[in-house]
Amino acid sequence: MNATPQQPDVPTQVRQTARAFDETYTGLIDMSDFGNRPPEQTTPAFRSRALAAHAVRIMTGWTPEQAADCVIDGGQDQGIDAIAIDEAAAHIHLVQAKWSPNGNARADETAVQKLFAGLTLIDSGESAQFNPRGQILAKRAHELIGEKATRITQVIVLMGTEPPAPGVRQAIKNGESEFNSHGDYVDHQFLHAPDIHALVREDQRSEPVTLQVTLSPWFSVSSPYVSYEGIVQAEEIATWGAHGNELFTRNIRNPLGLTPINKELVDTLTEEPSHFWYFNNGVTVLCDSMDAVPVSQKFPERHPVRLTAHGASVVNGAQTVRSVIDAAEQAEDAELAQVTVRFIVTGGDVEFANRTTQATNRQNHITERDRIALEPVQAQLIADFRAELGLVYSVRRSELEPQDDEGCSVVEATCALACAHTSSRFAARLVASGSTDVLWERGSSGIYDPLFRSVPSVYETWNAVKVLRAVRKALRTEREQYEGRAAAVIDDGTFFITHLVFRRLLAQDAGMGEPDQSLAWADVAVAQVPELVKHVVPVLVQVLDDEVGTRSSLQRACADPGQAADLVTAVLASLDGGAGTGDAAVKYRRQDSKPRKRRRPNAVHVIVNSGALEEGAPLHLALYLQPEKEALAEWLAANPRREVAKWTNTNRTRPIVWAADGLSYSPSGLIARMWELAEWEGRPVSNQGTARWATQEGETLAILARRLLGSMEEEKEAE
Repeated sequence: MNATPQQPDVPTQVRQTARAFDETYTGLIDMSDFGNRPPEQTTPAFRSRALAAHAVRIMTGWTPEQAADCVIDGGQDQGIDAIAIDEAAAHIHLVQAKWSPNGNARADETAVQKLFAGLTLIDSGESAQFNPRGQILAKRAHELIGEKATRITQVIVLMGTEPPAPGVRQAIKNGESEFNSHGDYVDHQFLHAPDIHALVREDQRSEPVTLQVTLSPWFSVSSPYVSYEGIVQAEEIATWGAHGNELFTRNIRNPLGLTPINKELVDTLTEEPSHFWYFNNGVTVLCDSMDAVPVSQKFPERHPVRLTAHGASVVNGAQTVRSVIDAAEQAEDAELAQVTVRFIVTGGDVEFANRTTQATNRQNHITERDRIALEPVQAQLIADFRAELGLVYSVRRSELEPQDDEGCSVVEATCALACAHTSSRFAARLVASGSTDVLWERGSSGIYDPLFRSVPSVYETWNAVKVLRAVRKALRTEREQYEGRAAAVIDDGTFFITHLVFRRLLAQDAGMGEPDQSLAWADVAVAQVPELVKHVVPVLVQVLDDEVGTRSSLQRACADPGQAADLVTAVLASLDGGAGTGDAAVKYRRQDSKPRKRRRPNAVHVIVNSGALEEGAPLHLALYLQPEKEALAEWLAANPRREVAKWTNTNRTRPIVWAADGLSYSPSGLIARMWELAEWEGRPVSNQGTARWATQEGETLAILARRLLGSMEEEKEAE
């Protein structure tokens, strides 16, 4: 079992809060009094003012815009950083904020005394002593106090955890006693780092989904969990698309897009909508609570019932829902179809919700990679990536793969952490298997559990991903320098080579996991990667030939964890000893004068014949020529689906199903079609499509086919 994610410590809360303040309150907080002062002066002041606005939101539930309007911090603020006036509730909040970049802010007696002095000015109507913004709010506050019995709460918000000292408490008690001689009108509230951070995390959570549907006919079950089941018109389900992927937050996976199976659903909806109910198993929705209003009170089951499901999530039938949404966009008749939908009220019972999700998905092909989407450690990483770095961490299969500096997927992150681990056995396992499926094998002998037994640092994870990406990029360049056995080592050994690069990097600087939002470690490491790869590859080839022999591949060597560890030790020792390229590497270097080898088999046929990609495997666009990137950039940005596709093994000539239109293409045919639609006038006559579409692991179809073919040839030679 994975450990339950722990509450972040204060420095973590400070980092995440600072980033959130910058994103939420920039443009809302008035900083005009600071002019063009440098960031080292403006940033602490901005965050202190944002903290005051944040405290207003905690106390009132107001929006960031409303809370920012309450901030008066600056010259002549009279010890008050924000004045929040809730006229309807006859409640005034006076806020005093203390920001600390180290999370050690404390209240002091002098500041408390200034706060009461400011309250005295408001109470006596002396608003002219405040700054311009303070004058407006102080006057309104005084008028409210004069109109009705008004409650006043003095809020002291501290970016720290230390409780107030006895002297501070006494100062507050003395001040309140002066104002409360005729009733308890003035009180106080302390807010500390955990309270501040809690609202930051709340802001980052998606709004719960509320669905309204009409069931007819229908029936209900009252215990042990209230549930309703009946028929819903596809027209209503089509409106669910407005919620996007938030509709599937509890599902093991998001809709898989236009796979061949899903295309059949769409075809039925558009061509035979009246048959859809007969051909489809329906949808299961879990919700936290439910409002049910039957059209008839006397004979409710004979008439429709109107349901409002709060905190709703589709846990089974995501492909059905996606297909209905897509079909409704293509043909109005699709909305005439009927779909069986079951709503189950879990009441927040997370264990039951997870069991239901697992059980209702048993009839589909669910991989171990799908199951980890429900684990708390992954939910924590999603939140931490967003809070710490402002990045996306995608977990569920079929989510759009984050590109470049948008973030990463759990697949890429796990591969990177496996390579960065001090033990070579994880990287070796990936190489030996030739598939990332081994990542999800459970138990201590697997890869996933040791890496995610506790929540890894987002800095360690993201830095590892950046290094893995840099190694892959460097290997693409290095690959062109070699042929034969050395080329096969590069094709097969990406993760093993990455592990060796990590060993060199971490020997120089082990601070990969240190919290640093500037990501300086990654910048330094990535800059070193090309040179490290240039040295590691030839030495690895030489050691492989010397230690294992020229007849055995790197994959076979990695199948033995002990032999893999010995290889790592030997390579690192050679590098430490200043080893050169070695005779083995020299003889495998590509020579332009050499006669060309016979043409290799079609890449698509190699992939299909080997079964290397499962049906529906996601692909993403991997353009590598700068003119092409520039020409297609705006067109691709207009629709994210244009950059993703799915693989199908059922069509050898057109194995790619494009998410943008659901049609099947050959790799080169699809690229040519995209060039045409993007109206790229400078497009070439032909292209290598397999070099432009990549798997989730970042391997292009061309490299995948080359690697597979190399393995086949080696096996033949070994026979």
